[in-house]
Amino acid sequence: MDRDYVIVADSTNDLPVEFSKENDVRIIPLLYEINGETYGKERDLSPAEFYGKMRDGGLTKTAAANIDDITNLFEEIAKEGKDILFMCLSSGISSTVGNAIICKNDVEQRYPECKIKVIDSLCASGGQGMLLYLAVQNKKAGLSLEENAEKLEIDKMHIVHKFTVDDLVYLYRGGRVSKTAATLGTMINLKPLLHVDNEGKLVVEAKVRGRRKSLMQMIKNFETSMGQYRDKQDLIIVCHADSEEDANFCVDMIKERYNPKEIIVSGVTPTIGAHSGPGTIAIFFMGDIR
Repeated sequence: MDRDYVIVADSTNDLPVEFSKENDVRIIPLLYEINGETYGKERDLSPAEFYGKMRDGGLTKTAAANIDDITNLFEEIAKEGKDILFMCLSSGISSTVGNAIICKNDVEQRYPECKIKVIDSLCASGGQGMLLYLAVQNKKAGLSLEENAEKLEIDKMHIVHKFTVDDLVYLYRGGRVSKTAATLGTMINLKPLLHVDNEGKLVVEAKVRGRRKSLMQMIKNFETSMGQYRDKQDLIIVCHADSEEDANFCVDMIKERYNPKEIIVSGVTPTIGAHSGPGTIAIFFMGDIR
């Protein structure tokens, strides 16, 4: 008989916190810093507070999940007599997966009866949230630890990330665009459309002038990626960085154009938003082409 297992994710999955609480998902916090103050564990900032500080020029830093935090949680679950399915932010963006593998090897050596599966999501934000949502549904459907992990490895390559930012300065600070591109883009109101590729890295796919046009073009571009999933969208996730009005505009367009069964609207957590900035709109769905 298969042992029970616990699903663990890091805090960058950008699903509403109620989802993890209701489905017994354990969360590993990723810390973030703004103006020299560290948050994300003992204390936190609301999205409005965090993005307000960014708009006021606050400088940000982020860190991968701490090895001690991962080890302590893995050990706690192992002592409960349960196995672990852990998924985390893309290795193309964060070193969390590398830290998790170190912790897996350590805990499995000390608790040989405990099996730990580490999934490099190759996703970010609501894309990782989509994978977490699928993991929970798989477990509810009776899939074993191994079966769930195998299915997630396939499904993660069909989770499409589409997003745009409101100000190029934050992508410049993160090394995603040059200073010249950021300055010129800001001058002519240029908004990049980005996605996450098969290696889990951020890629600029187009540039559109004007905020509203960029949102409309981003949603229109879903068509190319959806393929066979065009009329089978069970869930679309819309995440925003303190930009609720634009998120609602996107939801209305998505409902009219694609009619998904469910739409989840959530905030972009500071660990992700520190790199993309306030006003980020990110949308996630299943498709043939990531």
